[in-house]
Amino acid sequence: MKPVIAPGGELRAKILRLLDSPKYQPLDKVELTKKLGLSADDRHDLKELLRQMEQEGAVARIKKDRYVRPDTADLFPGVIHFNDKGYAFVISEVPGQADLFITAENTWVALHGDRVLARVNREGYIDAKDRRYRAPGAGQRKEGRVIRILKRASETVVGTLQKSKQFYYVVADDPRFIHNVYVHPEQTTPAKRPDVGDKVVVRLEAWESRHVNPEGKIIEVLGPAAAVGVDMLSIIRKYHLPEEFPRPVMQAAGEIPETVDEEESVKREDLRQDFIITIDPDDARDFDDAIRVEELPNGAWRLGVHIADVSHYVPVGGVLDREAFNRGNSVYLADRVIPMLPERLSNGVCSLKPKVDRLTYSVFIDFGKAGGVRNVRFARTVICSAARLTYREAFGLLQGSPKASPLAAALHRAWRLASMLRENRFKNGSLELDMPEVKVHLDKNGKPVKLEKIENDISHQLIEEFMLSANEVVARELKNRNVPTLYRIHEDPDADRLLEFRDFVASYDYRVGDLTHRPELQKLLRAVRGQPEEEAIKLGLLKSLKRAAYDVMPQGHYGLAKVNYTHFTSPIRRYADLVVHRSLALLTGDEKRTRISAADLNAVAAHISNTERVAADAERESTKLKKLEYFQNLLHERALDSDEGPTTFPATVVDVRNYGLLVELPDIVLSGLVHVSELDDDFYQFDPVRLRFTGKRKRKVYGIGDHLEVEVANVDTFKRQVDFRIVSGSEEDEIVPPVRRQEEPPNKFFGQPRRRKKR
Repeated sequence: MKPVIAPGGELRAKILRLLDSPKYQPLDKVELTKKLGLSADDRHDLKELLRQMEQEGAVARIKKDRYVRPDTADLFPGVIHFNDKGYAFVISEVPGQADLFITAENTWVALHGDRVLARVNREGYIDAKDRRYRAPGAGQRKEGRVIRILKRASETVVGTLQKSKQFYYVVADDPRFIHNVYVHPEQTTPAKRPDVGDKVVVRLEAWESRHVNPEGKIIEVLGPAAAVGVDMLSIIRKYHLPEEFPRPVMQAAGEIPETVDEEESVKREDLRQDFIITIDPDDARDFDDAIRVEELPNGAWRLGVHIADVSHYVPVGGVLDREAFNRGNSVYLADRVIPMLPERLSNGVCSLKPKVDRLTYSVFIDFGKAGGVRNVRFARTVICSAARLTYREAFGLLQGSPKASPLAAALHRAWRLASMLRENRFKNGSLELDMPEVKVHLDKNGKPVKLEKIENDISHQLIEEFMLSANEVVARELKNRNVPTLYRIHEDPDADRLLEFRDFVASYDYRVGDLTHRPELQKLLRAVRGQPEEEAIKLGLLKSLKRAAYDVMPQGHYGLAKVNYTHFTSPIRRYADLVVHRSLALLTGDEKRTRISAADLNAVAAHISNTERVAADAERESTKLKKLEYFQNLLHERALDSDEGPTTFPATVVDVRNYGLLVELPDIVLSGLVHVSELDDDFYQFDPVRLRFTGKRKRKVYGIGDHLEVEVANVDTFKRQVDFRIVSGSEEDEIVPPVRRQEEPPNKFFGQPRRRKKR
């Protein structure tokens, strides 16, 4: 059984040719049947195909159920993304087309993530910065209104049961779901009737008017919101993540031997005597990549990247393959991993554990003295990893002497090559967008006890550069050999979005040129490196760029500045890499087992691009929930022990609004608010032009870029927000406002942080 594909390829093409013809007049289904020369028996297939094409946004239905291409009738199909303030954007799937702004009153009954059809307002352009109407021009987006729901993103909502005087309702966990859902707990399907404060899953009923709240039926009670494990279970239900593998999948996995078959090993290139190592996070359980670096004569290098050969154990169309396709990728929540493959593969026979034989797909890259690629070779191999290092261990060895041990020597040799590749990559235009991660440490009950910031140090960079090189040469080879495969693409950003970002950067007193020119972006990223506002600016840039995805065409990767790029190095946790491994097998003539059609590939690309977005959202939300819980625990502990001083955090002001200071905690990678009511040592006036608060008596100033010390004031679990208050020092403490730039050279930080005297 193959993955689901889009049917009717030939009929689809005929429909689109007809609708695109210059003399086409809108036709209904019956008229289209005649015009296309179809028989009455084909009418059902045509109806189903038109329904699918309408959901995809390829065609649109207008008055009297006649079909047209959307752009010919000022119609705009896409996926709607809500802001928690109520307004939304319809995200276009047409390359280069700007998103459509939708005011709150024009969202109709759309919900976040729905596929919708909107009508474009021909006269209305919305300013991207202040959302006022302007004449068409740079920085403005078209505005429209939703007129049809093409496909609901989900039929269920996860939230907390509440009660007013007369009604029960559910407040959705997702703040972008701005409507409360009315429910009747006495009609609950589960045997246990939910209590107020319980997390529940609600199946939505038909909702036809935005002037009344949607209604639904409780279909599952997850338990009290504060109960252990309910937070993560809520995320699993919200994103429809699978908890267990079906029995046939587990049976198929159980039939796979836990050790490598020697009969298979003799068919492969034997690398078991080579000094090959793995470097992974401290808590990693599956190891799918290993490396070896050799120095060649005349200053040349040879890099071997060895990737777990998952395709050997997961045949196309089998139950393991279908389940892996459905999942698309592994999901790493704060307290657990939801793997793409059963543990027998992911942590067993496919994991490149040390001192055991493993089957791999290897890429050998020869680099010249200056780091240019001279030769590439691919081979199915068998390896026996000599050592398994954590990033922490690798970093320690790299900080020491290369003569300390053979392992240290191998690592230092690898870093010499990796550092050269990294330098070349940035010279060629790659953007340095590495963002720190925060590891949430949990106790045995799932309670967060520590937040640890994980820096992208040289041990991470070493592996990153080698994986990037392998992915690039694989993509180039498959493209040059015209082998159908999946590519990792990152389209160029919209100029309007970069213009908005330029205004955002200016609020930090950075002068920048035209950010559509890559050197200007690189110059800005170099200027903010190491500054307190670095993360805020990088995050702002990431929001301005398009999201990376998978495609059957090599459209290039903007962020990495690579013409050819794919994903090859993580087949244990990404289905895309498994597909690429199968494409490589075509080069060796193993076509019967691995061939996949273009139609299949298009469907796979769309599906796994979606599962990747879902996984990323779920992972981000799970980490944020645990951060919120951590701050809640701080408040609780302080309430129990009033003698204990508050835990404080360094923070940077990233925006100023009339209601307070938006701050970023760089050590926690979390944003929060210092409400204006917390500025209680003076009467503060808001300056909307300079974006700052100024004390009326003391003339103390709070503005963007200021550095503060804050403590937790409140945690709102419904809004997923943390409020902070500024930690005040002694009365003689002096807070010096930052020096604003006058005529300094561009792209340099001249602001000085506020300093508090020691007590």
